[in-house]
Amino acid sequence: MKKIGSLVSRELSVVFRSQSEFIYPVAFFVMVTTMFPLAVSPEPTQLAFIAPGVIWVASLLSLLLSLHAFYQADFDDGSLEQLLLSGVSGYSIVLSKVVANWIVTGLPLVLVAPVIGILLNLDTHANLVAMLALLLGTPSLCFIGAIGMSLTLGLRNGGVLLTLLVLPLFIPILIFGAATVEAASMGRPYIGQVAVLAAALILSGFFAPFAASAAMKISID
Repeated sequence: MKKIGSLVSRELSVVFRSQSEFIYPVAFFVMVTTMFPLAVSPEPTQLAFIAPGVIWVASLLSLLLSLHAFYQADFDDGSLEQLLLSGVSGYSIVLSKVVANWIVTGLPLVLVAPVIGILLNLDTHANLVAMLALLLGTPSLCFIGAIGMSLTLGLRNGGVLLTLLVLPLFIPILIFGAATVEAASMGRPYIGQVAVLAAALILSGFFAPFAASAAMKISID
């Protein structure tokens, strides 16, 4: 755990040196969500109806936008290979990158989402449920994205291939995340959807680092 903690600190220090790496995804999230009322309708009932889907699609795309920065730079300058040669396990590297990625991108999205929810006419209860759903769902997206990013390291047009690989895997999280917020906004039970998001987080958190580690070693070799 101490080694993973030091790796997370390293990742965060690298990211915070280039502030654009964590500002861009959050700015993208805000821009996308605030443009929907302009394109669809400013009518409050309509906004509340589309809010769950808008928030989740924007979150998914924002996280996808941030993945490249956490892996490709270390691959290009040889840092990943040096970490592996120094005896650091691939599992620890992947886990530290996922944690740092979520802290820098996922957590700000969770905190900004209620403000967007208010703009989209979500009530207070639905806003709190949206935060809970994002708190469970965004780490799963980071874990799944780590697998795709590890598979596409060093490939030409890797960003395009990454999108094609991970978007289908993101869909279940998107469906249940949006369904959770929708159920809360309509006063229906949502515990089942929350349970699915929690189960997805546990499963992705357990299996994804192993899969991403294996893929990363193959890409480097």
